[in-house]
Amino acid sequence: MTTPDADLVFVPLGGLGEIGMNMALYGYGPPKARKWLMVDCGLGFPGPEAPGVDLVFADIAFVEKIARDLVGICITHAHEDHIGGLATLWPRLKCRVFATPFAAGLLEVRRLNEPGAPKIDISLTHAGAKLDLDPFQVEYVAVAHSIPEANALAIRTPLGLLLHTGDWKIDPQPGVGTRIDEARLRALGDEGVTALICDSTNILREGDSFSEADVARTLRTLIAEAPGRVLVTTFASNIARLRGIGEAAQACGRTVVVAGRAMDRAIQVARDCGYLDGLPGFHAPELLPTLPRDKTVVIATGSQGEYRAAMARAAVNEHPAIKLVAGDRVIFSSRVIPGNARDVFRVINALCDIGVEVITDHDHLVHCSGHPRRGEVRQMYEWIRPQIAVPAHGEAHHLTAHAAFAKSHGVSQVVSARNGDIVRLAPGAPGIIGKAPHGRLMKDGDVVLTEDDGAVRDRLRLSATGVISIALAVDRKGELVGDPDVVFAGVPKRGKFGEEMGEVIDEALFAAFEGLSRPRRRDADAVSKAIERAVRGAVSSVWGKKPTVHVMVVAT
Repeated sequence: MTTPDADLVFVPLGGLGEIGMNMALYGYGPPKARKWLMVDCGLGFPGPEAPGVDLVFADIAFVEKIARDLVGICITHAHEDHIGGLATLWPRLKCRVFATPFAAGLLEVRRLNEPGAPKIDISLTHAGAKLDLDPFQVEYVAVAHSIPEANALAIRTPLGLLLHTGDWKIDPQPGVGTRIDEARLRALGDEGVTALICDSTNILREGDSFSEADVARTLRTLIAEAPGRVLVTTFASNIARLRGIGEAAQACGRTVVVAGRAMDRAIQVARDCGYLDGLPGFHAPELLPTLPRDKTVVIATGSQGEYRAAMARAAVNEHPAIKLVAGDRVIFSSRVIPGNARDVFRVINALCDIGVEVITDHDHLVHCSGHPRRGEVRQMYEWIRPQIAVPAHGEAHHLTAHAAFAKSHGVSQVVSARNGDIVRLAPGAPGIIGKAPHGRLMKDGDVVLTEDDGAVRDRLRLSATGVISIALAVDRKGELVGDPDVVFAGVPKRGKFGEEMGEVIDEALFAAFEGLSRPRRRDADAVSKAIERAVRGAVSSVWGKKPTVHVMVVAT
């Protein structure tokens, strides 16, 4: 039954404007008394603009404000950009979380390996399940993706049926898990879908995605033909890929060794869920010295060039167990995530320097995406026939291209939304009706920072111009007590004409102090400001950059 004055809104807080950090809200009810459903709670990874930051999340200030009316969080699948924010953010919300066994298993294994991680209230669900989260009825619909148990969500409300696709593709042979449930999606289309909120990641690519079965066949050939040791690096969560590697190794009599904690955790949960049934056990790297090089396959973390991952350490001969030599074969069964190219090529170049043969997706079909290309998106629109399209999961370029694509395929009402937009889906004409507080939270060690915290900005400034710290003591007569203590970091030792930087600093410091009247010397704030200004100017004159200068004055 429709509530008077009720509307149905979609509020993305992450994932519309970037790839990753996915988080969305659906609201139903009168504008001041809506009930809310959250879909996914993901993380992202910082770029060079956030030095020292470990992870980024969507800012949940808006969610905290409406937390009493939040009926639950539905997780579409277990990728970090959809589930990775829960451990940090859930304690602020403490509502029920619905996830499939594989997703719940990964969360629990991580919690057991991370002291202090919260125990999350997870209710298990599965493809085909229907949840009554009044006023929402949520149905999990199986889709194929590069991880087991991915689902779209059919969300029924008094004002219409919504389909939130999550991440998906059409793969006739996904290797692990189920194929996309075409019959159910067609039935939903026949029922009548008010709005389709759809993945845009590969909308710029024509045709259809390759199948995991195609990749598995290529890997089997490459592993069978390798003369020496084979190392394959891939995403730990791609269980179908891990199974394909395991089957290829088994077929040619090779033992599988696994290196990397993320890989160990994913394999543990996959075995618990039965996704690796029929394969021999995988082994720890410590077994490698006892095995013939041509009878081993190593599966390692580090496909994105992560500095301390197993792949990167092996490439520079720093891994305690994995030793690569000329003639070995390394397969990057992955794609390079935007922003990681420099790190990946650093590892590849190191491997080439020792004579290892490196194979990437530029050479052979050793990776396929878990997201739909234009041909598959066209198929989805033909099945669903939505009244409204809202492109999601993508950067601005992807979302804009998807909006044009939807219009060209018969969807007359397309809403181009971005993070923070409050999108009314019903009743009446769809459109953006407001803005919710949004932004980013940054995990910095064990602390969560907001974007307006100055710590990260300070680090950027320090990384560009260094810092000079000066401490001095001044007595009641306005005289220096002892010698000032000067320490600088990130500043050249010599200026452009060979000047000793320490001498430049000292000269400016003493000149500034002596230029103050005696009463002013007894004013710690005046002394600090005068020295800071003088030292910064003096260093700039011989370097061309203005460092950060900290001056501490102690009155004795």
